[in-house]
Amino acid sequence: MSETLTEVDIPDYPMERDLRCPFAPPPQMLGNAKGLTRVKIWNGTTPWLITGHDEARALFADARVSVDDRREGFPHWNEHMLATVDKRPRSVFTADAEEHTRFRRMLSKPFTFRRVEGLRPIIQKVTDECIDEILAGPQPADLVDKLALPVPTVVISEMLGVPYEDHEFFQEHANAGLARYAAADAMQKGAMSLHQYLINLIEKKQADPAEDAVSDLAERVTAGEISVKEAAQLGTGLLIAGHETTANVIGIGILALLENPEQADFLRDAEDPKVIANACEELMRYLSIIQNGQRRIAIEDIEIGGETIRAGEGIIIDLAPANWDAKAYPEPDKLDLSRDAGQQLGFGYGRHQCVGQQLARAELQIVFHTLLRRIPTLRLAIPFDEVPFKHDRLAYGVYELPVTW
Repeated sequence: MSETLTEVDIPDYPMERDLRCPFAPPPQMLGNAKGLTRVKIWNGTTPWLITGHDEARALFADARVSVDDRREGFPHWNEHMLATVDKRPRSVFTADAEEHTRFRRMLSKPFTFRRVEGLRPIIQKVTDECIDEILAGPQPADLVDKLALPVPTVVISEMLGVPYEDHEFFQEHANAGLARYAAADAMQKGAMSLHQYLINLIEKKQADPAEDAVSDLAERVTAGEISVKEAAQLGTGLLIAGHETTANVIGIGILALLENPEQADFLRDAEDPKVIANACEELMRYLSIIQNGQRRIAIEDIEIGGETIRAGEGIIIDLAPANWDAKAYPEPDKLDLSRDAGQQLGFGYGRHQCVGQQLARAELQIVFHTLLRRIPTLRLAIPFDEVPFKHDRLAYGVYELPVTW
């Protein structure tokens, strides 16, 4: 550690949100003119925390920044992720350069703009069926259980070719290691069970393929392009990311709209698909749910924000403060669905940006707009300060959202 660092009180990371404003990033992350600073993580190392919007975009796009979590100095999320680093096959999430391109190409087919646009009628149907059930059922209703989770789960199951009747199994095990402070043995059995489930499904699809993403991966295995374990790792990542993240944005997004009724009115009254789409980008900006940052490591020295990130030093790009950077978004603490939020970083940026972002956008646009139109009198059924937020998970959100109308 350099002499400068020993003289400075380096803050611990992750940082806690102000409970009085649970939508906001931790206040100590905001207002740093340089856009980066040192922080101390769980194992005592001091990676760079990136909080500026321009700095985040620059590093996301920089080939000198690696996602390879096997490199010495990589700032792992928690003890569990470090303990399993050599047990997990390489995937699109941990590969660089040509290896990353090879994996990403294998995942691109089901997530093309055309394929996702073709899914909109299915997303609309599932959304309407969930709302039908809510309206026919008792009050209050939990919108996490009745809407936020089932819509993306049904859709990703359909897209991947995973039987929806198995959703309780994969929802339970999809959280393996996703606690912010997960210990080395955290839900190891569950993670392995989910991995084995995908291996079995891939082998089944090799014998009996269909028009779905797991069958596409099975075809790659049969052709010898990837191993069955690599295919299972890719499938597991898609399964987790395809429902967990979107479900959290839907749940906490509905809460944000209920707390900003004039913005809910704006979205409810919108007719132009472009206006609806931009409103969902603003919700993504306002609510950035990945609250342990995007983890990277420098493989060469990088000059940025008046500082030098040395080769071998860890980097944490935190989307929440970057999306609340006042230089990029004036009055970032205001939810303004009419502002141009097209450059928000909720899906990342550059070659590693979310492969499923078009699907997530379609789901958010349909769910928010449909819900507001079909239940215009929707309101919280409990006091705001009793809403259970996911402060202890890697993906922020709410555990439940009781509403009435």
